[in-house]
Amino acid sequence: MSFRDDVLAGLRARPRAIPARWFYDRAGSELFELITELPEYYPTRTETAILEAACDEVAALVGPGRAVVEFGSGASTKTRVLLRCVKPAVYVPIDISGDFLREAARVLAGEFPEVEVVPFEADFTRPMTLPAAVADRPRLGFFPGSTIGNLEPAGAVDLLRAMRASLGEGATLLIGMDRVKDVGVLTAAYDDAAGVTARFNLNLLERINRELDGDVPMDAFRHVARWNAGAARIEMHLEATREVEFTVAGEAFGMAAGETIHTENSHKYTADAARLLLRAGGWEPVAEWTDPDALFAVLLAEARPVGATP
Repeated sequence: MSFRDDVLAGLRARPRAIPARWFYDRAGSELFELITELPEYYPTRTETAILEAACDEVAALVGPGRAVVEFGSGASTKTRVLLRCVKPAVYVPIDISGDFLREAARVLAGEFPEVEVVPFEADFTRPMTLPAAVADRPRLGFFPGSTIGNLEPAGAVDLLRAMRASLGEGATLLIGMDRVKDVGVLTAAYDDAAGVTARFNLNLLERINRELDGDVPMDAFRHVARWNAGAARIEMHLEATREVEFTVAGEAFGMAAGETIHTENSHKYTADAARLLLRAGGWEPVAEWTDPDALFAVLLAEARPVGATP
């Protein structure tokens, strides 16, 4: 579905929800990069430290000369660590935000002239055919940032299976997964004191107004982040602070005070749940690394042939 279709369907639904992938226009992508630098937002710096510490082991396990395919590359910050480690022949960053993707790819190509950088604008949550540059090379999928946690478990399994189909049997996947931890640490990471995450969430409404001829009053909504213990996830919502009426793409909507638009989930996994999720998606875990405080984990998995079962 398009941005317009997803937004209209989400606003008509009860409860209301808009897929998180539409956060990432250029402004949203830039705001997310700011989020990764916040003191409350532990995932980026923790995962980067894990990758740096595990560099030699990862390189030994995957071998040189691979095609690295990164799903949802953003600014490719952690990619620099991986490229130095595994010394690939080709790097394919995939992202839905085309301008941001191409700019990041250009910078990265200048830093790694020995690597062929092939930016690929696509929605990686949907089936796709990878560029021809990777056709004859062993492939290493890279999915950092615990982005897998943005999906419902069934959707996460579907995505892992789609990645397996795209990368092919014998491919490997290096994936980051956030761990279940203290609720205070979790909620602060998604509702920072400086309000950057609030701006990131509210930017979705600005994008709706700009691109879909909307007139959503920005002052009628606030950012909300809360822990859902039963689902083991942080939820982000846009909550109406008063009764409000607005139009989007010519269609009228009304919301009561306190009603929300659910904009993002971030599921957290125990060690056992992370491995089970990978196996359900067709990937066999072969190695795992974490930080001293067990805040975050990076797992390496392989697309092995599916054997017979009793």
